[in-house]
Amino acid sequence: MKNILLAVESVTTRFALFIACLMMAIAATLGMFQVVMRFVLEIPAEWTEVLIRFSLVWMVFMGIPYAFRVGAMVSVDVLYRLVGARGKRIFDFVTSVAALILVAVIIWWGWDYSLRGRVQSVSGLESISMFWAYLALPVGGLFCVPAIIGNYLDPQRNELENAQ
Repeated sequence: MKNILLAVESVTTRFALFIACLMMAIAATLGMFQVVMRFVLEIPAEWTEVLIRFSLVWMVFMGIPYAFRVGAMVSVDVLYRLVGARGKRIFDFVTSVAALILVAVIIWWGWDYSLRGRVQSVSGLESISMFWAYLALPVGGLFCVPAIIGNYLDPQRNELENAQ
């Protein structure tokens, strides 16, 4: 059962990271397009600013699962170093439960906010609803759940070993 959960987590986290990288590439490309249009051709493309903001929001929320998975998200290094072996498992459990509660709140209220944003149109892109921007919260939160569970079942604390 543990291996199945970790396999599912691996696929979902890699997919979320791929989407995060794709959103970063889109933001960078749109930024360069905007610079060329505004300063070289002197024809500003206002719509790119909105899409850059959207892609950055999606990038962050789709990148969070990877941060959870490698143990870089909820990490109190000093406390973790001070507790014994049994204390570390308890500490892992408490931080995992706290993270799951936080993610559940983000999913719940993010979905509610997305639904409320359906009637809002995006400034500069009136044909697009704000639903798509706000949807990053619950979608990113859903991808966080297996990453948090995966980090609890198979913790990766590489940042602790590499810290100077």
